Amino acid sequence: MKTISIWLALILLISTNCSPGNKSQKRQAGTQQESLTNDSLLTLVQYRTFEYFWDGAEPNSGMARERFHVDGVYPDNDKNVITTGGSGFGLMAILAGIERGFITRDEAFTRYSRIIEFLKKADRFHGAWSHWIYGETGKVKPFSTKDDGADIVETAYLMQGLLVVRQYFINGSEKEKSLAEEIDNLWKEVEWSWFTKGGEKVMYWHWSPNYGWDMNFAVTGYNECLILYILAASSPTYPISAKVYHEGWARSGAITTISGKYGYVLNLSHNEAEEYGGPLFWAHYSYLGLDPWFLKDKYADYWQENKNQTLINWKWCSINPKKFKGYSDSCWGLTASYSMNGYAAHAPGETTDLGVISPTAALSSFPYTPEQSMNALKHFYYNLGNKLWGEYGFYDAFSEQNNWFPQRYLAIDQGTVVVMIENYRTGLFWNLFMSAGEIQNGLKILGFISE
Repeated sequence: MKTISIWLALILLISTNCSPGNKSQKRQAGTQQESLTNDSLLTLVQYRTFEYFWDGAEPNSGMARERFHVDGVYPDNDKNVITTGGSGFGLMAILAGIERGFITRDEAFTRYSRIIEFLKKADRFHGAWSHWIYGETGKVKPFSTKDDGADIVETAYLMQGLLVVRQYFINGSEKEKSLAEEIDNLWKEVEWSWFTKGGEKVMYWHWSPNYGWDMNFAVTGYNECLILYILAASSPTYPISAKVYHEGWARSGAITTISGKYGYVLNLSHNEAEEYGGPLFWAHYSYLGLDPWFLKDKYADYWQENKNQTLINWKWCSINPKKFKGYSDSCWGLTASYSMNGYAAHAPGETTDLGVISPTAALSSFPYTPEQSMNALKHFYYNLGNKLWGEYGFYDAFSEQNNWFPQRYLAIDQGTVVVMIENYRTGLFWNLFMSAGEIQNGLKILGFISE
C-alpha cells in the first residue's frame, strides 16, 4: 500500500470530484471550471504519470512496460515486455514519488531492490542490455530480426537513471549504501568501449550474439544520444577517448551549423541542416540527468540549443502552416510518439508534421518554456478532458484533425513528463546526476564546461 501525504490526498480528492477523470459527472470536454492552482496541477500530473511506473509496472521485474493500452489490444501480445530506456526514466520517476510524498522511501527501496536483482540476472552482452526484455524471464525480446542483443543507447538511458538512484542512496542507511554499491557494479560492468567496434572513432548502437555488427548503425549527432557519449567517456572501467566523441558523434565538426527559424538560432544538426530542429525528444532524453544549464562545449550552448528548438516547435504549431485542426499556441508539441499509422517521429516541417500532437512534447519541455508548457497543460487538462486524460495521466498522442484519440501509453514518453517537470520545479535529477564524480570527469575529458 503506497503512502500519500494528506496534502496530496486533498489535491486528489479535488481532482477526482471535478477533474476530467471523474466519470460520474459525465461532463463534456471543455466545460471544466479551473479549480486547481498551477502547482497542484503539476503535482497531479506527476502523480498520475508516476503511477505508470508504480502500479502499472511489469509485476515480476518491477520495471516499466514498453506500453500500456487501455483498450487491451497489444501488438504481438507484448503486455509483459519491458523497455530498458523507459525503465531508466521510470527509476527517476519513482524518486520523484518519494520527494512528492506519493510513496515512502522504504517502499521505493523495496522496488529498486527487485529491479536491481532482475537486471543482474537478465541477459546482457558486454555489460549492456537489450532494448526489450521479457519481464517474466529476463530474456531478450528482439526489437527486430538482427536487433536481438545489446542496445547501448537504451542501456545509456537506463544507466542515467541508475546513477541518479545511486547518488540518491549513496550516503543513506547501510542497506541503501549496499544498493548503491550494487548499482555501481552494474555501471562498471558496461563495456562502453566495446561499442567502438574494435577501436573505431565512433560508437555503434547494436551488437548481436547471432549477427555481430550487422546492424552497422553508427551513433552520430545531433540527436537524442548525447548521453551515450557522456556516459561512455565517464566510465571508470571501459571509457572511450575524446576522439570518439569529436570524430564520431560530432563528425569532425560537421555537427555544427547555423540554422533555425522564427529568429531562434540552432547550432547543431543531424547530418544536414534542419532549420526547424528535430522531434522534441532530442531536448529531453539526454537531459533528464545531464543538466543543460550552463552546459557548453565547442559546438554549442546546450541550454540555448534546447530552448530554441522547443520555441521553434511551439511557434510552428502556433502559426500552423499546414492548417491542422486544433493547433494553437496552447495546443502544441511534436515529437516521436504513436501516430495514426504506427510510431512516427513528428517534428516541424512539411513532411514530418502529420497533424499529431504528443502531450509529452510540451510537458517535458517545462524547464525550457514554462509559460508555453503551462498553457498547453491547462488546455490538455481542462479543454480536452476525458478525451486525453486517463489512469496514468495524458495519453500518448492525439489528432483533432483526424478525430483520433487513442487511449494508449508509452513508457518512454510518460517518463520524461515526471522527470522534466521535477527538474523544472526543483532540479532534483540534474543535481543528483551532476553530483557523480565520474560524470564531472567525463565532461572534462570531452571538453565541456558546466557551471
